Amino acid sequence: MRFGPVPIAQAEGATLAHSIQSGGERISKGTVLDGAVLARLAQEGVSEIIVAHPDRGDLSEDDAARRLALPLVAPDISAGEAVTGRVNLHAERPGLVSIDAATIHVLNAIDPALTIATLPDGAMVRAGQMLATVKIIPFFVSEETVERGVAALAGAAPAIRLTPFQPKRVGFVQTMVTGTAPKVLTKTAAVTAARLARAGSHIAREMRVPHDEEALAAALGRMAGDHDLLIVFGASAVCDFDDVIPAAIARAGGEIERVGMPVDPGNLLVLGSLHGKSVIGAPGCARSPKENGFDWVLERVLAGEPPSSAAIAAMGVGGLLQEIETRPRPRDANPAPVPVAAVILAAGASRRMGQHNKLLAVFDGEAAVHRVAREALGSTATEAVLVTGHEADRIGEAVDDLLVRRVHNADFADGMAGSLRQGLEAIAEGQGALVLLGDMPHVTVDHVDRMIEEFQKHGGRAVIRGSSDGQAGNPVILPLGIVSEAAHLTGDTGARHLIEASGAPTVLVEIGRAALTDIDTPEALASAGGSFEG
Repeated sequence: MRFGPVPIAQAEGATLAHSIQSGGERISKGTVLDGAVLARLAQEGVSEIIVAHPDRGDLSEDDAARRLALPLVAPDISAGEAVTGRVNLHAERPGLVSIDAATIHVLNAIDPALTIATLPDGAMVRAGQMLATVKIIPFFVSEETVERGVAALAGAAPAIRLTPFQPKRVGFVQTMVTGTAPKVLTKTAAVTAARLARAGSHIAREMRVPHDEEALAAALGRMAGDHDLLIVFGASAVCDFDDVIPAAIARAGGEIERVGMPVDPGNLLVLGSLHGKSVIGAPGCARSPKENGFDWVLERVLAGEPPSSAAIAAMGVGGLLQEIETRPRPRDANPAPVPVAAVILAAGASRRMGQHNKLLAVFDGEAAVHRVAREALGSTATEAVLVTGHEADRIGEAVDDLLVRRVHNADFADGMAGSLRQGLEAIAEGQGALVLLGDMPHVTVDHVDRMIEEFQKHGGRAVIRGSSDGQAGNPVILPLGIVSEAAHLTGDTGARHLIEASGAPTVLVEIGRAALTDIDTPEALASAGGSFEG
């Protein structure tokens, strides 16, 4: 391929290297230039243009991508159309993807012009999900280079393989001791059912028995005949090969494959078999919906490929997963204080306030948004980020004297999620987030500091909410795990579903009526003691 600037007169038939504007229209890179386009450019005073020309034996980026993707097509894996040198491969059914890393490494080492990026080996995927993408970097690449890539991918075993899930009837057993709360058992069953549903499986029968080897063995024996998989949640964590769950599997006539795994959370997992059916003793962390070692084993079992003890032993690299806040004994019992940044949401359009912007309502001579920002800056929060949207210039002027960093959400009309997402993404990494609403003018420095103090008492792992007489309100402090999920927020929602999915405990801090006082309407404004001047 030849690449570089050429006179306009010599560019016909070449491929445009960089997008340009012409006649009020955008000519995209990759466009094959014809005489009409070049004539228009010449009339606009363009004398030279950067283009790519193929050499003899070159393939276009799309042709090269199609050829390279073809050996990757396998059962239940389809390839999309080639566009701008890219072909995406998708799963046609839910399942587990297996990646031959050595083959992918060989391909990517042939020439920087050829690239393949994939999901991690063993990833669980849904139908339609992208598994890999083939991308050709230049506009043209030699056919000989592409054929070397094709040969590298066309080995005896497929470089990418999808193992579809096999729907299973699951027998589910939970053991109990004195004091076991029924609501914990109910929640555990619901979380497990949701995990199974993703793979097309379901709990066919649930039993609750005493945390006793004999009782559990009897339950497993009754279930093994007409279920495809058995899952056990023990009331007490497994701490030995001869503990209740592995001992009960053996007593029922089963075999133990593994007790313990090098994945955290998830260390205390048991894997065995009974009458040819897999039996999983779930670690306590699997009561949370967050990813843990139980998921890694369960997904393989559901795909019909139960892992061996050796395969589980190999899971340690990459096996340090995100902490689950609800674990009774988290891996770091005395964590360092987690810094907290303030995110002030001030993007709304104040539709219920009529012609006025509620954030500019005045309280004791001070605009509401200024008051909220000032209190945040006076607290122990490390920084304050103000998210603007509607009337951004006026809001900015109102806080111009404060050292608050401003970010703008141009899509504020789409709902709160975009503003919250931008605010959380704007703060420095490794911080919890104190989310403040710009229309809650009675939240004070003292309120904020007490909430941050409570956040630290809980190791930075709990959700902290301001409350009034036990009724949850705002502000709210989000721990690191939830902040990191901010990119998934959409629509007119806050962080509620992220909080629920995290399994993090919620702690209420009493701050009085300030937790529930906002100024959405003229009546609420008057009741809160504010007004509009002028």
